[in-house]
Amino acid sequence: MKLILAIIRIAKMGETKQALAEVGLPSFTAMPVLGRGQGHGDLEKIKEAELASEALEFIPEVPRLKSKRMITLVVTDEKKDLAVETLIKVNRTGKSGDGKIFVVHTLDSYGVHTGEAGDVTLD
Repeated sequence: MKLILAIIRIAKMGETKQALAEVGLPSFTAMPVLGRGQGHGDLEKIKEAELASEALEFIPEVPRLKSKRMITLVVTDEKKDLAVETLIKVNRTGKSGDGKIFVVHTLDSYGVHTGEAGDVTLD
């Protein structure tokens, strides 16, 4: 089993939900998160606009945290590649800030309602 954590753009949430359902992975959890990557996105755009140097003094050099969505889903080992490929296909815009995907080995899974354990809880 694999736990997949995907940080994506908020605007891609609807497409992502639909694409995962279409490939047979409709079950996941999504939550709002804040984060940043290595880029200086907003600051670079402002500097490119050639604002007056006085205005640039008041803009912090540290990038601001951006609103994103974090999707978590647990899949069987066999469905890991399908999940990752689907997430990349839907969320890649070719621009900085498209997100990240982390895959973590998961030891087990339990259904609280049924008491079942293992891969059967994922279907």
